[in-house]
Amino acid sequence: MSASAAPAKVHELVSAFVDAPDDRLDAEFRQLTGALWRDGAATGLALPAAEELAGRFEALDDRRRGYAAVLLGLLVETEYPATDGPVATAVGTGLDAYADLAGGLDQGDPLFLALCYLLAHFPAARERVLAAARQAGLHEDDYSRLDRALATLDPEHPVLGRVFPSPAAWQRYGAEGDFDKRWIEAMSPEEVVRGWRADTGTAFAGLGAKAYWAVRNWTSPAVPAEIEFPPAEQVVRAAEPAVNLFDAHEPALRCPACGGAFHVAARRARCTECDTAYPVSAGILDLTKTMAGDEADDFDFMVAETPGMTLFYERIARPNFLRLCGSNWDDAVTTGIEDDYLARHVRPVEGPVLDLGCGAGRWTGVLADTVGAERVVALDATGPMLSMLRARLPGVPAIRSGAAPLPFKDASLGAVLCWNALQAFPDPPAAVAEVGRCLRPGGTFTVMTFRNSDDPVYRHFVAAHTPAEYRVGPRPFDPDTLKELLADAGLRIREEWGPGTFVFFTAERA
Repeated sequence: MSASAAPAKVHELVSAFVDAPDDRLDAEFRQLTGALWRDGAATGLALPAAEELAGRFEALDDRRRGYAAVLLGLLVETEYPATDGPVATAVGTGLDAYADLAGGLDQGDPLFLALCYLLAHFPAARERVLAAARQAGLHEDDYSRLDRALATLDPEHPVLGRVFPSPAAWQRYGAEGDFDKRWIEAMSPEEVVRGWRADTGTAFAGLGAKAYWAVRNWTSPAVPAEIEFPPAEQVVRAAEPAVNLFDAHEPALRCPACGGAFHVAARRARCTECDTAYPVSAGILDLTKTMAGDEADDFDFMVAETPGMTLFYERIARPNFLRLCGSNWDDAVTTGIEDDYLARHVRPVEGPVLDLGCGAGRWTGVLADTVGAERVVALDATGPMLSMLRARLPGVPAIRSGAAPLPFKDASLGAVLCWNALQAFPDPPAAVAEVGRCLRPGGTFTVMTFRNSDDPVYRHFVAAHTPAEYRVGPRPFDPDTLKELLADAGLRIREEWGPGTFVFFTAERA
């Protein structure tokens, strides 16, 4: 396209969006966005379009302002870490109008949330932006995201991590900073800068995802419930079971080292073929560690660890993860709905029932109520999660292990549950293949996970959640890819449901 043709094309695109009837507004916004922005990068039309949109902003109605604010924020963000590039300068000509407008709105107004996302990209106006947010009564979670997005790095005293779900959530939790200090001090100056920028991008994305959902649905997101944490000394910890919980499941187990049979005793499990020994404590078999001879007797793993992070994950991080990855900002998919789906669709044949990626056991409990605790085995890679699960469910044995390979014999399991975990595994295809290997014919694989949004803007906001302490963001599935994984594992989908960007399905082993 020639330089002379660009302004005319831009005006045509912007006008098509501005003048669109309400039932075409979202489609015209996507058309406009696709011409200016692709996967986080600006096109050659971005600058003239930013100039025109900023110039026409005050004349728009509120809904179009909301869409425009999201798009202008995306365009400014393409220049990050620079904050004074040509696009930012063009968009910044309307800074007074954006801030004045934001200060007169309610904190749940979709336009206000969109303006917060846009204003988060102008750190030079930090105090004015935060004042407008306080005036509107912005919820502390969103305020802390905005505050972090507008902050600048102090290389002498860097503060990294704890951005998702929000800095305020971590402050309410009362997290101890000594651990953070240690890993930050181990970073090179270049790593600190990369981590800071990743955290800033996560703050942008948290504001943007919520705002974009609100603008598209033109409704206020749900306000998160207040969460209280019990003192650590009040949290019940896992205890040694009175009986060997693995007795009934031992025929299904196999050694991860050689595939041989296991014998599980009170304090250790030993392979009958390669003689490798693994520790057992408080009803948890740890396959991430091996033991030498009688040194196992003084082994006591994870049981004494603080439960704080486990509670934080379950009560704060998980609901926010569902809002982000499931597009569940209205909290329409409740824990009750999850419980009901699980209870109606897990249909085991003979054999143990595995909760794969069980976490702290919230849904293991539902599974135990559905099929009987005596049939359930819980598996997760995280020790503190399993310790809390065992305290909650003293009749359910737990295994600390990855998802591939699974420590079970071929065709040994009656059913597998994998709830909000498949997308977090290092190798989901290998995990699904292992489920197919271990399930008996007719056994069910019941899953709750997430799919990629069809909308490239929302997909960008999800993928941009890469805080410094995690380094990789959420990995929702492409629906067709997920179906191929299941088919390759000999699993056929029997039922599926997908509100928002959730994926609920039950597959059956052929």
